[in-house]
Amino acid sequence: MVVNGKNISKVFLGMRRGHKPVNIEVTEPVRVEALDLDAQGIARLAPNAEEAAQGQSGKVVFIKGALPTELVTYTITSDKARFSKAKLREILKPAVFRAEPKCAAFGVCGGCTMQHLDIRAQVAMKQRVLEDDLQHIAKMKPLEILRPMGGPAWEYRHRARLSAVNRSIKKGTVLIGFHEGKSGYVADMLACEILPKHVSDLLPEMRKLVMGLSIVDRMPQIEIAVGEPEDPDSDDPKKNKPVTALVFRNLQPLTPADESLLRAFADQHQVWIWLQPKGIETVAPFYPETGKLCYRLPEFEIEMPFKPADFTQVNHLMNRALVSRAIRLLEVKPTDRVLDLFCGIGNFTLPLARQAIHVLGIEGLESLTSRAQSNAQHNQLADKASFMQSDLFLTTPETIASWGKAERWLMDPPREGAMEICKSLAELHTQSSDLLPQRIVYVSCNPKTLARDVEILCHQAGYTLSGAGIVNMFPHTSHVESMAVFDRLSL
Repeated sequence: MVVNGKNISKVFLGMRRGHKPVNIEVTEPVRVEALDLDAQGIARLAPNAEEAAQGQSGKVVFIKGALPTELVTYTITSDKARFSKAKLREILKPAVFRAEPKCAAFGVCGGCTMQHLDIRAQVAMKQRVLEDDLQHIAKMKPLEILRPMGGPAWEYRHRARLSAVNRSIKKGTVLIGFHEGKSGYVADMLACEILPKHVSDLLPEMRKLVMGLSIVDRMPQIEIAVGEPEDPDSDDPKKNKPVTALVFRNLQPLTPADESLLRAFADQHQVWIWLQPKGIETVAPFYPETGKLCYRLPEFEIEMPFKPADFTQVNHLMNRALVSRAIRLLEVKPTDRVLDLFCGIGNFTLPLARQAIHVLGIEGLESLTSRAQSNAQHNQLADKASFMQSDLFLTTPETIASWGKAERWLMDPPREGAMEICKSLAELHTQSSDLLPQRIVYVSCNPKTLARDVEILCHQAGYTLSGAGIVNMFPHTSHVESMAVFDRLSL
């Protein structure tokens, strides 16, 4: 490929693997046509003579920082046979939906790669990703496109895992933050706009704290979990503020001096400090010894206590909306028995128990089912909600039979999806089994595995895709959370 009189293909193809690419500035403008989920603008060059003779289109260029409809120049950073990667050099004509990034670490930190895109355009793009995956992978179009769900764009992240590293271009500085984009390095950041402000303000203070510890080189990670106030209506400032837990991953025991520093930090900033000396099972409170970390679902009068290492949704307000819509779509009747698969600590199970005669929550980790059972007791729902441990990735028709018949199912699997469950439903369909639920609501964090499972449910298991839409649980990121509704077709 010739650009600005230089044969850059020869430049790049002549390099051996591991050599640093040479930056090639391209001053000939290109128009950006689309955007990928890494927030890279996609442009296509005009075909060269050889490509045109073979009826091929020109090479694709992925341009970091460019947006669709923009006219830009760029600098090539990597070149392959079918595509090049580049960074934005100059915007000659900006997109109308370009936004000013709010975070000072934008472009360095690997998170929130879409801050330069208006939030409404982000939602529209994620909806298009979902619809395209359903069309191309599942060959399906929902009967109804559910209205996209959105919430706060900033200060929404109530869970985070920060890395700590004792090396920097600034001598003697500990870096605490997220990793740089596609890099093992930790970004030099003193604030984070998606964390609650009181947590963001702690980043510089945590640097000073870790720098003062004797095990500064053996404290690689700090996990943050923010719960709701103990009593939001109280006049007591200690009770009406969010509860913030910090889990320090200490690879060596603390000295008495270290312990004193941590206690002083907890008192000064009103945080709850936990330690994790080994695996996840060793996470335990350090100071104060007791406390209360929880989130609430007021519509269903549910309070969910959790531990800092438990899996919970990072966006509390969006989780409330997600649970509300999922249960509304499930259309549970008081006489219904419901299954909640991949139930976690009971996020959907307990609200469902307010609606149904009984709910069975199933989860792969026994520790989570134990926590869910405790939460059922905490909410006086132990008689309407029960829990069991089962590896749902090994589900068979016999497994489903052991669960018993349920009219409604809710599934909230991890990124891998629920393929074995869907395949088992397809096998039961061929047997005309009455174990198949009439309606399924599927909450997904990966549109591609959702689309794969849609193909099984709709083309093999006798279901129709009644509705699907996105939930913007993670604004400014490429993460696509979505929800789909399935109804069993009448035989």
